[in-house]
Amino acid sequence: MAIAIKVEKLSKAYQLGIIGTGTISRDIERWWAKRRGKEDPFLTVGEVNDRTVTSKSNVVWSLKDINFDIQQGDAIGVIGRNGAGKSTLLKLLSRVTAPTEGTIKVKGRIASLLEVGTGFHPELTGRENIYLNGAILGMRKKEIDYKLDEIIDFSGVEKYIDTPVKRYSSGMYVRLAFAVAAHLESEILIVDEVLAVGDAEFQKKCLGKMKEVSTNGGRTVLFVSHNMAAIQQLCSKAIYLKDGRLEFKGGVAEGMNVYYNSMRSGGATKELLFTKRKSSHKKAYISDFEVRLTDNNRKIQISVFVEAAEPVEKTEIAVGINDGLGIRLVTFHSRFTAQQFDLRQGKNELICLVDNFFLKPGPYNMNIFLGNKFEALDYLEDPIEFELPEYVFYAASVMLDSTQGYLMADHQWMIKNSDYAAS
Repeated sequence: MAIAIKVEKLSKAYQLGIIGTGTISRDIERWWAKRRGKEDPFLTVGEVNDRTVTSKSNVVWSLKDINFDIQQGDAIGVIGRNGAGKSTLLKLLSRVTAPTEGTIKVKGRIASLLEVGTGFHPELTGRENIYLNGAILGMRKKEIDYKLDEIIDFSGVEKYIDTPVKRYSSGMYVRLAFAVAAHLESEILIVDEVLAVGDAEFQKKCLGKMKEVSTNGGRTVLFVSHNMAAIQQLCSKAIYLKDGRLEFKGGVAEGMNVYYNSMRSGGATKELLFTKRKSSHKKAYISDFEVRLTDNNRKIQISVFVEAAEPVEKTEIAVGINDGLGIRLVTFHSRFTAQQFDLRQGKNELICLVDNFFLKPGPYNMNIFLGNKFEALDYLEDPIEFELPEYVFYAASVMLDSTQGYLMADHQWMIKNSDYAAS
């Protein structure tokens, strides 16, 4: 299979706070270094793009020393946290901006959709912008004429096609822009997160079209998204970026595992969080939790420990379990079982017993809510990691609750107060 994109030692540096080096003498010094084949003297102390750390330099590497090949016909998902360099990479590949270092070799024409309204003129109509955008992408008028009706039909904005696009909503912009990029005969299609602007029906339509042009048309697709389900559906390979560096290139499943593990390692630790919470001045606060096995390893018990400064009546408790990407898998809420509890001053243990639990053993994270009809008493907003132990697995217990949008399993709550009498 021929190589469609070849990237070697690609780096992109940005200067923080100001544009340019500030003086003519520095610009001349930079030019002279480049003429002699030397390194840029003002980029030698740059930092990687870790947005969580205060910068000690005015130069940051949005991308640093990236190397990869993409085969013709590959569908590549580009994943990573915000600020990892995903959009910068696509802009470099689309030649929107130039690299600071390194080379990019591309075989074929590129159609890119990086931002809402990219390549559109607000005063021109939708029809006129199809021709304008097509010309920007290197298409001839005859090619655009041949695809025009198909583009308009796919976009779903036929009623407004002769209206200036400045009157379009952001969703209509994206519909038309994607229709142009996907239908004109470019060899490489690059799509950033902008599809999230469209509605669910159009997103599904776009994913289907990208899969079609990749699988049947032999076109190369690069797709940036935080929607891991969309990445899995469309892509056969993944590129994972972290702080401007290439951490992984390979299969989608392996790439998602690397991404998942990096997010786990960056999460809050249980010990650190609950140590800080001991100084809480709330009426009642969550002081700890525990997940363990009961009933000969057939049931899961989730214990939430609550410290109450005073008695609190009719309290509700909810536990949400998420995967490593923060996607909610299951919620256990005392409201689902029509239960409320009276907290006594001091230590309280709220226990959730789950029959026929359905999640596979392994790493997860948890949100916990404590409140009543009148107020939210406490909430663990940052998910805390835990390990679900090995147990007898019952997949048939899964039940989809479409009204809430997550999975449910049979469960029951109980409470132990400071004297540890169960109720």
